[in-house]
Amino acid sequence: MKRALGTLLMCHILIECAVDQCHGWTAKLIKSNLSDVIIPSRARRMYQPSNPNVDVVSKNITMVLENLLKNYESSQTPTHGKGEPTVIKTNILIRSMGPVSELDMDYSMDCYFRQYWRDTRLSFLGPIKSLSLSIKMLERIWRPDTYFYNGKQSYVHTITVPNKLLRITQDGDILYSMRLTIKAKCPMELHNFPMDRQSCPLILGSYAYPSRQLVYEWQNGKSVSFETGMALSQFDLMGSPQRNLTLKRREGEFSLLQVNFNLRRHTGYFLIQVYVPCILIVVLSWVSFWIHREATSDRVGLCITTVLTLSTIGLDTRTDLPKVRYATALDWFLLMSFLYCIATLLEFAGVHYFTKVGSGEIPVDEEEWEDVDESTFVGSGQPENASFRAGRRKSSLICPIYNDPSLGGSPRRLSLHGSLQLTPRHSHLATVERHTQTEHKVPRWRQLMYCLVGNERYRRERQREASHQMGNKRVNSVSYIDRAARVFFPLSFFVLNFGYWLLYFDYHQQYSWKKQLPGLSALT
Repeated sequence: MKRALGTLLMCHILIECAVDQCHGWTAKLIKSNLSDVIIPSRARRMYQPSNPNVDVVSKNITMVLENLLKNYESSQTPTHGKGEPTVIKTNILIRSMGPVSELDMDYSMDCYFRQYWRDTRLSFLGPIKSLSLSIKMLERIWRPDTYFYNGKQSYVHTITVPNKLLRITQDGDILYSMRLTIKAKCPMELHNFPMDRQSCPLILGSYAYPSRQLVYEWQNGKSVSFETGMALSQFDLMGSPQRNLTLKRREGEFSLLQVNFNLRRHTGYFLIQVYVPCILIVVLSWVSFWIHREATSDRVGLCITTVLTLSTIGLDTRTDLPKVRYATALDWFLLMSFLYCIATLLEFAGVHYFTKVGSGEIPVDEEEWEDVDESTFVGSGQPENASFRAGRRKSSLICPIYNDPSLGGSPRRLSLHGSLQLTPRHSHLATVERHTQTEHKVPRWRQLMYCLVGNERYRRERQREASHQMGNKRVNSVSYIDRAARVFFPLSFFVLNFGYWLLYFDYHQQYSWKKQLPGLSALT
């Protein structure tokens, strides 16, 4: 019994102590600041307010925003009813740029697009200087209806979340930033392509608010900046001038901002892929001037091959260009090269028509043919065929060696002065075979060296050896037209190339503001 009473007394004492402890904690909690309830202890140790008299509501972001948006009208501009426009300051940080398409005449870029304005209706007091808000707040506040006048296809990046930022300061200054990929029109003048310079504009402004309600301004002198190391594959970026302008429309005057990206094209790709091959093909066509005029198929085949090759290059270079109504600098060069290859073919046609006789054999006069006819059939006992003699006289050609295949190929050599050496077995004429090889054998490497340096002594020696059986008359002689073409074609091509490159590299169109803005003709 005594033990039970002792246990009850002990429990009563413990309960009294617990109640007293709870009352102490409650008193401390009541005496504590209300902020201790809102801000956790760990956060309270990290942040100690400098002014203890600051309103408690200002420390709670949710309560601050609810208080700011209580009587806020999101459909009205910040300066509505004040008689002055709202100023939107803008800057752009470009992360990457390209490609620039000549075929579609547009360009694209990835950038951070930032807009600043002041809305005094969102100003607040508190120890926090600025608030970074969720993008859901954009639906509850006023924001400018900015769009790109010359834009074709632009979008906001949404991976992993929409790339937008909204920040509000105590004075009501708002920063609205987003990451965009912009594809805009870029009207190009391709007269000097590929040594051209282009100026691609970007024009932005309000879609609905006239300048009396909304005015756009660049934030500072370098409102358009580029990330370090940014480069374009096809162009060099020469500058990005900016300006403010006003557009007159039926609804009134609208404030616009414009930045021009001044670009200069790289010519290295076209030099390697187009210009150098065209020059080499034209030089290759001149090889026909050093080929004898008797080699008709060789010279014609070479000229036609160069013409077809240039045609293929010309068609390939036009695939990435728009079908403009004027000729570009590249078109003029291709046309010049094409005309030189055609002229090489026409030059051989002139050589063939005016200087080449038959297949290149030495012509013989009618008197010499009479001597040959009389001596040919002496002792043969056979009358000469009249039709065969007429055919021989008509051709007016004679070659040094005759072979009679029916008699075993015994040779009969004929002199141009009427002397004929016959064997008893010969009874009629055989076919004609031209002999142009020299008896003296020269190594091939030396022949190639003589050909490259144009050794006239070696050429004359070959001609003398080849024409020894022809009465010392020249065989495979070079036409005077070919000799003149060897000098005229390279010299004229060099002069035209010098003038071409001097013209297009020395003359460059200066960058200037265009009066006709792209994308504004329908609105003006």
